Amino acid sequence: MKSLLKAAVIALFINVPSFAQKTEEGSFSIKIKQEKQLDYLLYKPQDTNGAKPLIVFLHGSGERGNDLEKVKVHGPFKYLKTHELDAYVLAPQCPEGEYWNSEALYSLIKSIQKANDIDSSRIYLTGLSMGGWGAWNLAFAHPDMFAALVPIAGFVDRVPMIENCKVKDIPIRIFHGLLDNVVDVSYSEIIYKKLKPCCKDIKLTIFDDANHDSWTRVYDNPEIYEWMLKQKKQ
Repeated sequence: MKSLLKAAVIALFINVPSFAQKTEEGSFSIKIKQEKQLDYLLYKPQDTNGAKPLIVFLHGSGERGNDLEKVKVHGPFKYLKTHELDAYVLAPQCPEGEYWNSEALYSLIKSIQKANDIDSSRIYLTGLSMGGWGAWNLAFAHPDMFAALVPIAGFVDRVPMIENCKVKDIPIRIFHGLLDNVVDVSYSEIIYKKLKPCCKDIKLTIFDDANHDSWTRVYDNPEIYEWMLKQKKQ
């Protein structure tokens, strides 16, 4: 019985007809135009004489929408409620349901540069959570623009993980909470290890007692602004 079954299976494969495959080669191209709108806050220093530095701040997912008051809840604009900075501070707002778009952000920064006397060698980029993710992506998309990068509690995409040395000339300060249950601390640890061999100036700070909010103690401290404002692109 087994021999008959085996013979039947062999016969089945032998008798399977052969079909010729038709393959067509081609190419297709299309131009897709996307319109992006970014509302923003721009803090101007008291003394606007002469070129001044620019700090770009990207907020987290909870501050998306069309209410710019949300952008003042965390980060530099919270700090500016009780302090002054001798720099412009730009804080765009990501529309509801969207994520940071690097090219839209780049165009916005160029527009702010054109309208104000910005020192192009002193543009700094920072962001928290979704804004940390956006800061990584923007820095990798335009590494020649920034004199310092400060991502906090940010997810890191695959491209930065692979092309890590593109930002080797940017001084970087990474912050994350060890107990973060929203964006795992491993993202910051892995990208730090990848950047360390080629980056000229990089430091990772992990707060042992911090959950996802590892940014309040960073942005509320004058030291991070003092450090950023000392950096100058060569």
